[in-house]
Amino acid sequence: MAALLEVEGIELAYGEVAACREIAFAVAEGEIVTLIGANGAGKTTTLRGVAGAMLPRKGRIAFMGQDITRLPPHERTLAGIALVPEGRRVFPFLTVRENLEMGGYKFRRDAAKVRGLIERMMDMFPRLRERHDQRAGTLSGGEQQMLALSRALMSEPKLLCLDEPSLGLAPLVVQEIFKSIRAINAAGTSVLLVEQNAQYALATAARGYVMQTGAIVASGACADLRLDERIKEAYLGRK
Repeated sequence: MAALLEVEGIELAYGEVAACREIAFAVAEGEIVTLIGANGAGKTTTLRGVAGAMLPRKGRIAFMGQDITRLPPHERTLAGIALVPEGRRVFPFLTVRENLEMGGYKFRRDAAKVRGLIERMMDMFPRLRERHDQRAGTLSGGEQQMLALSRALMSEPKLLCLDEPSLGLAPLVVQEIFKSIRAINAAGTSVLLVEQNAQYALATAARGYVMQTGAIVASGACADLRLDERIKEAYLGRK
């Protein structure tokens, strides 16, 4: 498989404090790749670097063979990268439909295209159709996550970056969200998944990278990582 995203030795910092050093990984076309690790390991920071919310102090990020290291976030969206941030961050005072329209801003001059994408999202998540005129801030956590996913997909991304999609959700809702992630990937969208629930992450992704204190300390096929005694003890709750 050809590399869709290549991250080469990037360093990300908050002010003068380096949060991540020498981060290197790749996502192939059609692949789900996960970053796992404890709180504070640098997973979200790395995802923000990919999406353009933070610019690296050094290193290189390439997307579809093009150097995007200094590209601002909106241009990365146009290029085909979409981010679902931690905590959903839907627009609370806008309706479900209006949130989706915001996600389709890339196609704002093609009203028929936007309407078609909204219909597709509501087919994927029927509960959004039931609540299309409801303000997003009044939705349940699971419904907000469905909306955040759909809003990101409205730009028809080639790479979907997901930051902690299971956070704060009931177990049954988490199962539904991860089922949707697999369906989105099966339809052709590559996924870069940051997830503290290592059990779900390693069961969903093809390959994984383990982060610790701002560095990648292990990587490999998820099937192999799930058998690694160190990974089991540290992240899967098994000895």
